[in-house]
Amino acid sequence: MNTSPTALFVPHGAPTFALRPGAAGAALSTLAGTLPTPRAIIIVSAHWDTAVPTVGFAGRPETIHDFWGFPDELYAIRYPATGCREAADEVVAAIAAAGLPVAKDAERGLDHGAWVPLRLMFPEAEVPVIPLSIQSRAGAEQAYHLGQALAPLAARGFLVIASGNVTHNLRDYQRAYQSGGQTPAYVRQFSDWLASRLAAHDIAALLDYRQQGPGAVQAHPSDEHLLPLYVALGAGGEQAQARRFHAGIDDYVIAMDAYSFLPQ
Repeated sequence: MNTSPTALFVPHGAPTFALRPGAAGAALSTLAGTLPTPRAIIIVSAHWDTAVPTVGFAGRPETIHDFWGFPDELYAIRYPATGCREAADEVVAAIAAAGLPVAKDAERGLDHGAWVPLRLMFPEAEVPVIPLSIQSRAGAEQAYHLGQALAPLAARGFLVIASGNVTHNLRDYQRAYQSGGQTPAYVRQFSDWLASRLAAHDIAALLDYRQQGPGAVQAHPSDEHLLPLYVALGAGGEQAQARRFHAGIDDYVIAMDAYSFLPQ
C-alpha cells in the first residue's frame, strides 16, 4: 500500500505560530521530513477567499503579512517561495476538467495561512508553490468537489496542503483571554467528533457538519477556516484514509489538529 499522503490538512493558528510553533509545529516539521519531495505544492489557505477557484501564477509569490498589531519580528519574516507556470497551468486544467469555474491571478502572494505552515514544513523553500483560493460562501460540498478535482494531480507528483483550523472563534478567544484562559467544552467536542467522522469516512455527516457536529456553529461562526479540510479530503481520493497526526489546542480555543490523507 502507498504510505505517502496525497493531501494534508494543517493548522496555521494565530500569526504568532510562526514564532512559537510548539508541539503542532514540531508535528508538521516531522511529518514533512517523511515525505518524498513533491514536484509542486498546491497550497490552499483559509485567507485567500474569492468568488471562483483562483490559481496563483506568480513566479516569486511575495510573503503577505495580512495581520495587524503583532510583534515586529513577524513582519520581518520572508518565505522565498517560487512558483511554476507549467504546474499552475495543470492545476487550472484539472479544475476546469471537473466542470468547475476557474480563474488565474498573476500576482497573488502567500498569506500567513500559507507561508506559516510552509515555512515550518519546507524551510528551504525548495518546492514550487501554487496558491489556490477557497470560496467561503459556497460551503463544504463545493470545497470537497474542488478537492476532488485536484485528486488526479497526485499521480503527477503534486501535494495538496490545505491550511485552516479545526476550530476558529476569535470572539471566544478574546473572552477566554480576558477571563483567565478557560477552553470552552465545544473545542474538544467538535474536534473529536470531526476526527471520528473522518476515521469512519462519513462524508455525508462531514458535509453536514453545521447541523451534526457538536458545537459546530460556535466552533466556526463562519465556514472559511474549516473549508480547506474539505479540499484536502477530496484531494485525498475516493477512499482516502484520514490519519490525525497531531491534536492539540493553542490560544485557548484554536484546535491545531492536523491530518494526512492516505490513498487505499
